[in-house]
Amino acid sequence: MIKRISSGGEFEAKIGYCRAVVAGGFVHVAGTVGQGDDVVAQCQSALDTIGAALAEAGASFADVVRVNYYLPDRADFEPCWPLLAQTFGDNPPAATMIECGLIDAKFRIEIEVTALTPG
Repeated sequence: MIKRISSGGEFEAKIGYCRAVVAGGFVHVAGTVGQGDDVVAQCQSALDTIGAALAEAGASFADVVRVNYYLPDRADFEPCWPLLAQTFGDNPPAATMIECGLIDAKFRIEIEVTALTPG
């Protein structure tokens, strides 16, 4: 069984994807950008959107096994570390950070996660 979760984000309909897909015992959350004036605000906003998708799938950040971070400027990553450490707490996932271009220059970070479905 496959469950698709939409957050109603502007790019979901334009590009043809959903925020998350629950399948095969995993929750796959699409790359997620956030709103805000700086990278930390955008990081928090993206995590809020991801957290909502995980909750709708019956999971939480404690269930995340993999996270990928995409940033146009790798120097922006370090200011996000405290927020990320707080979010994942005692359950840190495997992680990768890649410096690359994002869909719009206003975005400073994009985050995607894979979580196990509890149970």
